[in-house]
Amino acid sequence: MEGVRPGGGAPAGGPGSSSGSGSGSGSFPSLFPPGLHGIYGECRRLYPDQPNPLQVTAILKYWLGGPDPLDYVSMYRNLGNPALNVPEHWHYVSFGLSDLYGDNRVHEFTGTDGPSGFGFELTFRLKRETGESAPPTWPAELMQGLARYVFQSENTFCSGDHVSWHSPLDNSESRIQHMLLTEDPQMQPVQTPFGVVTFLQIVGVCTEELHAAQQWNGQGILELLRTVPVAGGPWLITDMRRGETIFEIDPHLQERVDKGIETDGSNLSGVSAKCAWDDLSRPPEDDEDSRSICIGTQPRRLSGKDTEQIRETLRRGLEINSKPVLPPINSQRQNGLNHDRAPSRKDSLESESSAAIIPHELIRTRQLESVHLKFNQESGALIPLCLRGRLLHGRHFTYKSITGDTAITFVSTGVEGAFATEEHPYAAHGPWLQILLTEEFVERMLEDLEDLNSPEEFKLPKEYSWPEKKLKVSILPDAVFDNPLH
Repeated sequence: MEGVRPGGGAPAGGPGSSSGSGSGSGSFPSLFPPGLHGIYGECRRLYPDQPNPLQVTAILKYWLGGPDPLDYVSMYRNLGNPALNVPEHWHYVSFGLSDLYGDNRVHEFTGTDGPSGFGFELTFRLKRETGESAPPTWPAELMQGLARYVFQSENTFCSGDHVSWHSPLDNSESRIQHMLLTEDPQMQPVQTPFGVVTFLQIVGVCTEELHAAQQWNGQGILELLRTVPVAGGPWLITDMRRGETIFEIDPHLQERVDKGIETDGSNLSGVSAKCAWDDLSRPPEDDEDSRSICIGTQPRRLSGKDTEQIRETLRRGLEINSKPVLPPINSQRQNGLNHDRAPSRKDSLESESSAAIIPHELIRTRQLESVHLKFNQESGALIPLCLRGRLLHGRHFTYKSITGDTAITFVSTGVEGAFATEEHPYAAHGPWLQILLTEEFVERMLEDLEDLNSPEEFKLPKEYSWPEKKLKVSILPDAVFDNPLH
């Protein structure tokens, strides 16, 4: 449960209850958490006339066993900028993804030079409705939901990332049902005693805009949104009443997306998905070295090293190198953000810690002769994007199961560091499968999978097969993945 109260960033002893008449940091009591103080100072810079904004606070803090990772979400009234055609709006700022306390109660303190906690806080800008005197509180729960994902998965967000939400953000009938993330246009990075904090802004988008971001890249769609005032404008303000996509407002924008896809390919390197795979090379009764990825069997768990490599693939895979490289398997996970990653997340899949690399000869790779890939309809619809937007541009694409440890990575012949090769195109580490596809085979698959671009026109289950390649792909109902014994 959460409560709404006026406050400046903390309960008793926080900015809202600071003693003294000064407005600078000297007026804060010594008990005020230093990490929270740094973020609050940036808010005070932007909103000097709102020292005690309304605030949604977690009644039972996460570090005391509560369900909500964010201690607070402050809500400010922003007057916008009429000269830039920026409307008045509500500005929400989270407190809790970064290290507020520095005493290891939530985040491990790793020093002042790197990121504080996960290295960022979330913000959100919601257009203020006429006559609205107080900010709606639903964005705070939305931010808590994203924070729970970060804490549970240990995956961080970067500018240009997208979040498939599949529901109106405010639980209304709105077309705004997904999110992109970008740098907040006003808030500057903060150096705290526990590291650096940046501010990532949530931007609500329609389904068609999400798909465009997947097929091309998030930054490109964000730039288009900035050019359309009613769809966000220069500060990317979310209007839940927006009834048209940017492509309906300006049809010429679709041409820019199509040209971008053709020129750049897709920056989407992987998704969490409902997926599975079977090794058809061995009879299912052979349990000695079973692939055991079959639905209805207990899969082997991914090793920590494999998990970290997949995390790195998904976390850092938006970069465009002349030689895309799968990250080496690391002996330990990098804590939160990669410390040396550029804020623009430019795409190198190489590990920054060569000392942590485990030699590949020590990792057992299993070559498979024949495989069967299984996806639900939503995941299957992304296969053409994987092939056209990624592999034909010399890159890779990973499906990571949301229901288990299964992972499927498609790689092109130009990707270094893969354990699948042209000689052995199907290879696995435990439940992580890699499939190497040649450009010629990709072109053929795109022709055969054409109807995946219109999934509403076919019935499930749907099967595609390339016998000479010993590859089969099935598109199955969600129930098969939701209930493994179904």
